[in-house]
Parts: sequence; C-alpha cells; structure tokens
Amino acid sequence: MNGRPELKIITPNASAEESAAIAAALGQFMRQTAPAAVTAGPSIPAWQRASLAEGVAREYSSPVEQFGFPA
Repeated sequence: MNGRPELKIITPNASAEESAAIAAALGQFMRQTAPAAVTAGPSIPAWQRASLAEGVAREYSSPVEQFGFPA
C-alpha cells in the first residue's frame, strides 16, 4: 500500500464519467491539502549522536589531565 486511501464511489445512479470526475476531484483535493513532505537530513548514527552530546556536556580537559598528570 502506498499510504493513500483508496477512493471508491458507491452510487448506483452515477454514470462512469460522473464517477471518474468525482474521483478526480477528490484526488486533486487530497493532493492540494496533503501535508508538506518532510525532507530528512543526513542521519547520524545513535552512537555518534550520544558521543557528541556527551562531549559537549563536559568541561574541556586535556588528555594528559585525564590520567592524573598536571598540565
């Protein structure tokens, strides 16, 4: 399924042309009132997102200070 509802006209008195016109009008209405498509940006893997957030949240320390040596 493509995510769109299937249009079906159930009227015993409508001609084939009338049914086609109604279906076309409904289709046009659905296209014009559909929400705008959202463009996805470049996806960042979850591990990279977490590491970036963790790196931003911490104070800067040099690699030397991490092991207990003075800078």
